[in-house]
Amino acid sequence: MRKILIASMAAAAFSLTACSEKAQEETSEAGAAVADDAAAAGDAVAEGAADAADATAAAADDAAAATAAAADKAGNAVEGTVNAAGDAAAAAGDKIAAETAKAEANDKK
Repeated sequence: MRKILIASMAAAAFSLTACSEKAQEETSEAGAAVADDAAAAGDAVAEGAADAADATAAAADDAAAATAAAADKAGNAVEGTVNAAGDAAAAAGDKIAAETAKAEANDKK
């Protein structure tokens, strides 16, 4: 894009020396229009880049929130599993004690 702009301006400058005043004015206006178009394109690219950066930041925020929620759920699941295992171990201990007591009572008979 830059090379095209430079080449256009050089061609315009060269043609200005060989043209009439009216042609020179028209060429100058065309050069200004090309420069305005290039500036507008640059502005559009900058705006698009800013929008993309904003979208990326929003996506990163969403991903962080989802990761935190998943970590909370995983932590709750681990806590529930540990509690259930503890309850099962306590119940098994109680059952073992009861069965041991029965066996000892049977031995005494």
